[in-house]
Amino acid sequence: MLIDRFGRAIEYLRLSVTDRCDLRCNYCLPKGFKHFEEPDNWLTFDEIERVVAVFARLGTRRVRLTGGEPLLRRNLPQLAARLSALPGLEDLSLTTNGTQLSRHAAALHAAGVRRINLSLDSLRRDCVAEITGSDSLPKVLEGLMAAKEAGFAPIKINMVAMQGVNEQDIEAMTAFCIEHGFILRLIEAMPMGDTGRSAHYLDLQPVMRRLCQQFDLVEQAKSLGGGPARYWSSRDGSFSLGMITPISQHFCATCNRVRLSVDGTLYMCLGQEEKMELRPLLRAGIDDAGLEAALREAIELKPERHEFRERPQKLVRFMSMTGG
Repeated sequence: MLIDRFGRAIEYLRLSVTDRCDLRCNYCLPKGFKHFEEPDNWLTFDEIERVVAVFARLGTRRVRLTGGEPLLRRNLPQLAARLSALPGLEDLSLTTNGTQLSRHAAALHAAGVRRINLSLDSLRRDCVAEITGSDSLPKVLEGLMAAKEAGFAPIKINMVAMQGVNEQDIEAMTAFCIEHGFILRLIEAMPMGDTGRSAHYLDLQPVMRRLCQQFDLVEQAKSLGGGPARYWSSRDGSFSLGMITPISQHFCATCNRVRLSVDGTLYMCLGQEEKMELRPLLRAGIDDAGLEAALREAIELKPERHEFRERPQKLVRFMSMTGG
């Protein structure tokens, strides 16, 4: 197993397959941003499979495909099929904005992806357009229903809750997820880059207390999917609502993940700069034993916690550069 200096087992890899996105969410990418990674610097499918195979041999059981928008990477279902066949990998999932999902849902499910997280911050068309810079809600809802029809379970809706922007939509989104059998996850905006710092941060603690009372929710003792969210459920268990609170109530003590960006940079923490560049090692011909040693060395760099609250100006890279 990969165990860091603080005794945390690293069994979850978030794998970015592109830093490109067809939306411009105002808490993620600035308007007009064009400084994307050159495709020649992207890890190839062979390189990705090799890195994930070594992670799996070292005890990593969960891999999530992310971006940017991962469905902009050509032939992604082919990569998914290769990864889902790796020995030791138990869970392959995807985070998407949903705009391309209706065309790819069936192929992704056939390739072995079983769980989907879909980013959707409102059910109001004008609000979605304001946040994303695109009139994308109809395409997103079409993709969401295609995923439901294809058999993905669970389907989680990730909603970044922002004060004065979409906080008034939380109850409507909760009712929508109850109706369709989706899991709702409310997320506090993180101060990553200038875009993240300018997001309208909303403390989710009082929001959660209000929702528990309104929808008669009780806290669950166990997480769903091994991630950082804390969950509440309806008393009959038919609906679950999660809350990801990196600012108001951080979860660093139980962090079990690292992130691999599209250019092969392994980031140890979303809110810190510790990293290891794997692409130069791969292209210099490192063998599997050397790659395993490099991963163990990288995990030793993982910090104890982020400093989003104490040093919000520290991080200059955008979320899309890190991988979602």
